[in-house]
Amino acid sequence: MKGIQVFDPALCCSTGVCGNEVDQLLVNFAADVAWAKQNGIVIERFNLAKEPLSFAENPVVKSFLEEAGQQALPLILIDGNIVLAGRYPNRSELARWADYTPPSDSTCCRGKCC
Repeated sequence: MKGIQVFDPALCCSTGVCGNEVDQLLVNFAADVAWAKQNGIVIERFNLAKEPLSFAENPVVKSFLEEAGQQALPLILIDGNIVLAGRYPNRSELARWADYTPPSDSTCCRGKCC
């Protein structure tokens, strides 16, 4: 399975789902990351405000930030290669990148896997 790394902009907490005005996109992405991890997909998230060395020590991320700036975050890497920038991926993109196929158990939710 491929490793997915998410380099988030500066967020108030590890997911950005905190404070008075929560961005629904961050709520959706946090739920998708939780789903992915429950299904064995390896995802690491790095917050620019809390883990700046993770950005500075990764040559791909460092070069990206020098060229595009932090306003172009989030940045998504798979096995060290840029696959997406400027928005968060959805659940189907995470599954596709990780080569994850949901089980086809016909007893699950009356034939529709939840």
